[in-house]
Amino acid sequence: MSSEVLDRGLVLDAVRVCEAAAIAAWKLVGHGDEKAADQAAVDAMRNALNDLEIDGEIVIGEGERDEAPMLYIGEKVGSGKGPKIDIALDPLEGTTLTAKAMANALAVMAWAPKGTMLNAPDTYMDKIGCGPGYPAGVIDLDKTPAENVQSLAKAKGVAPSEITVCVLDRPRHAGIIDSLRSVGARVHLITDGDVAGVMNTADPATGIDLYVGQGGAPEGVLACAALKCVGGQFQGRLVFRNADERARAAKWGITDLDRKYDLHEMVRADAIFAATGVTDGALLDGVKYAGGFVHTHTLVMNSATQTVREVRMKRPV
Repeated sequence: MSSEVLDRGLVLDAVRVCEAAAIAAWKLVGHGDEKAADQAAVDAMRNALNDLEIDGEIVIGEGERDEAPMLYIGEKVGSGKGPKIDIALDPLEGTTLTAKAMANALAVMAWAPKGTMLNAPDTYMDKIGCGPGYPAGVIDLDKTPAENVQSLAKAKGVAPSEITVCVLDRPRHAGIIDSLRSVGARVHLITDGDVAGVMNTADPATGIDLYVGQGGAPEGVLACAALKCVGGQFQGRLVFRNADERARAAKWGITDLDRKYDLHEMVRADAIFAATGVTDGALLDGVKYAGGFVHTHTLVMNSATQTVREVRMKRPV
């Protein structure tokens, strides 16, 4: 997609779509019902997308047609007129965070030219990502977590003990955490939301230097779109646990099951990325209602122009 297509109008459209999903989900914050919160966000995001003058197709969504009635992979959205775009989305990243009124729940979306985003099957992915300002190849999925910390520390000009690494708090990551701590790195554990975890590496204010671990492959593509907009680095490798997951990969044309993807292979053209806070987090404030107005906080990025905007919206309820 050329920079001419990724215009200001599409950037603002991305903001409005994420705002709609975040507001809908926020109404169920703390109510303990993950499914209801997720469904509210899905409905709102789908309605907002269908109001746009785009010819969009969901490539990362709520599952395949037989698993999700809305925003499923392959669903067409928009008016059918306008730019042809691939859409990756997570209407509510952090359903558990929302249900429990915990930090860092987001409504997230990215889009790029048709045919330029990896159709990642709903499997796990081994991931590593860092923010901008480092030489190419400073991180490598085939190195140990300890080696990656040492490499990043050298490039940053600090001791490994000054590198902070974000990791999902899961039993499967015990070995990763041991490796990181063996060189003195700080480990910042999160309960959910690995798109937000990767995004945190792009902003020095968060204090997160590196993201390492295994999480959802669809979330990996969304994270790639975000890092592409700021010049970060990312690598991922799909993880297949059974024949069913390998069959899903084959359906989307993935034949090299051991391939290590870098950021520009997962998102092969310019992209727009947007995220709106549902609950307060390290990067974004959550939705607020005050004085008859609703307030939202959105981060929107455009890789074509290398711009990052923070958008605060206030409108009557």
